[in-house]
Amino acid sequence: MDTPTSHAGAFHIVAVPYPGRGHVNPMMNLCKILVSRSRHLLVTFVVTEEWLGIIGSDPMPDSIRFATIPNVIPSEKGRAADFPGFYEAVMTKMEDPFEQLLDGLDGVDVLLADVELLWGINIGRRRNTPVALLWTLSAMFFSVFLHFDLLEQNYRFPIDLSEHGNDCITNIPGIASVSPAELPTETDPNVLRRAVECVSLASKAQYLLFTNVYELEVPEMEALKSKFRFPVLSVGPAIPYLDLNGHHQSNPEKGHDTCSWLVRRPSDSRKVAMEWDW
Repeated sequence: MDTPTSHAGAFHIVAVPYPGRGHVNPMMNLCKILVSRSRHLLVTFVVTEEWLGIIGSDPMPDSIRFATIPNVIPSEKGRAADFPGFYEAVMTKMEDPFEQLLDGLDGVDVLLADVELLWGINIGRRRNTPVALLWTLSAMFFSVFLHFDLLEQNYRFPIDLSEHGNDCITNIPGIASVSPAELPTETDPNVLRRAVECVSLASKAQYLLFTNVYELEVPEMEALKSKFRFPVLSVGPAIPYLDLNGHHQSNPEKGHDTCSWLVRRPSDSRKVAMEWDW
């Protein structure tokens, strides 16, 4: 394992993302934003050795350094062939080497962990270290998982959309209505069970962060704030197209222009994005 040296006197955040592009990138961008606002932060960003090879060449501020754990999960190159197996490995194989790495670090002040790391909360509790959980999808999606028991009262999963596709679900706090077609109806049952389990542990954290825009999900965020007794915060979209001064950036090579994309969306559209970048 590769462990960095610490900076004396710095507030030390250890960040560990779920090993997927839609999770690693937002967490890294959030860490860059945090260190840009304080000279007294040190971030140790923990990934597998394979993931370090993927992102390790990207420019990093001096106050962000990498640490690695062994490749104890299936490779990125083949995980699609058995995603349920990959997901289960993330839940069960990463905990021990991650905790061993923590043993070699000095003065960890906060653990910043992806919600979809089942073991993040337990490690924080064992070490008496505050845990800030990061959710990289919408607050609406989080609420669906958080109140999954309410759905199971009326539906069997996977939901038969030919029978229930036009139903209107109105019993989830903070969500006026949602249809079964907007839910993860085709997700592998074991993956779905684990994801719900991860979300259910959020109540044991000290902070819950969302990479969303608060103004776009006010009812959902307010319902979650009333649910938990700790800070529930919208940190804004942690994407690389926003520089640290808040100016919009487009990527001409790939055609990413967020503002133009939003303008082209139908009015009042709010379908939950269910294509998880796991």
